[in-house]
Amino acid sequence: MKKIMLAFGTRPEAIKMAPLVQALEKHPDFEPQVVVTAQHREMLDQILELFAITPRVDLNLMQPGQTLAALTARIVDQLTPVIGELQPDAVIVQGDTTTTFCSALAAFYQDVPIGHVEAGLRTGDIRAPFPEEMNRVLTTRLARWHFAATDNNCQTLLGENVDPDSVFVTGNPVIDALLQVRDRIESGRQSDSTKQLTSQFERPYVLVTGHRRESFGDGFESICRAIATLAERHPELDVIYPVHLNPRVQEPVNRILGTLPNVRLIAPQSYEPFVALMCGATFILTDSGGVQEEAPSLGKPVLVMREQTERQEGLDGGVRLVGTDEVRILEESERLITDEAHYRQMAEAINPYGDGTTSNQIVELLSRLV
Repeated sequence: MKKIMLAFGTRPEAIKMAPLVQALEKHPDFEPQVVVTAQHREMLDQILELFAITPRVDLNLMQPGQTLAALTARIVDQLTPVIGELQPDAVIVQGDTTTTFCSALAAFYQDVPIGHVEAGLRTGDIRAPFPEEMNRVLTTRLARWHFAATDNNCQTLLGENVDPDSVFVTGNPVIDALLQVRDRIESGRQSDSTKQLTSQFERPYVLVTGHRRESFGDGFESICRAIATLAERHPELDVIYPVHLNPRVQEPVNRILGTLPNVRLIAPQSYEPFVALMCGATFILTDSGGVQEEAPSLGKPVLVMREQTERQEGLDGGVRLVGTDEVRILEESERLITDEAHYRQMAEAINPYGDGTTSNQIVELLSRLV
């Protein structure tokens, strides 16, 4: 039986790796070994509980006020003996976090082959997003197998002279996770806390998420002003905003939006209730990469409040890039509210990131590769 180590440490990684863990568990030839760094502790634990995943090893590395340099050193240092003890036949990493790059580096140092899920994302600017773009580039150089979500991602890798025989277009496992949780909600099997949350929001609403560090300062202030104006122009709509705990998010959001009667500022949500909020939204304003991938599968138009995106495929359908410009955010939001044909065109777009079979595709590939 082949031992496949899956290393991750943040909520987004856990969401996308959970269906892959489940698929490996069902395969007779594989023994999945889940190792978590807990780069994000509480948010990671929520996903592990939701998908009933018990890590083989939990490094519990998160520290208050941790720096990138210190976290990088701790992950490589503490993961190295774990790889030596478990002796995996392959290490699988996902995405672009510090855990992703450091896990790949630790595996490379011990000559263990690396598979990279969600390979080939690029903005072309190593500082946007920071440090994720550089993490992606470095992980590509270390990986033996590249599981790209889309043809565009595949072409990006080939343009960087990655061996074509090592690149596979599989879709993104976030869609596997999303559809699994959506089905749970629609069948009434969601948690009581999710039912209680969604029962509070009976009016039509716009869902907002925003926390990208590259927008902090003037860009984030502009985002908040646009949301405030939208709420004032449309008192018939609520705005629901789960606010990130970062003080640089909390301060402008509460100052600019906190007194508006139809703006509901709520605590950050775990995955199941957030999926439920997406399912109920009219449309979504976000700077999240994951939401760009997920929302089209739910038929929800997305306006991306970033200056650039590494997920270009969605821009042909249910996603629009609006940046942090107040006027542009308002114009595109108003168009979704007032132009029924435009709304329908975005809502009915096909999701380019997969159909819910990505994890099974990757496991089938691993059965031939490892």
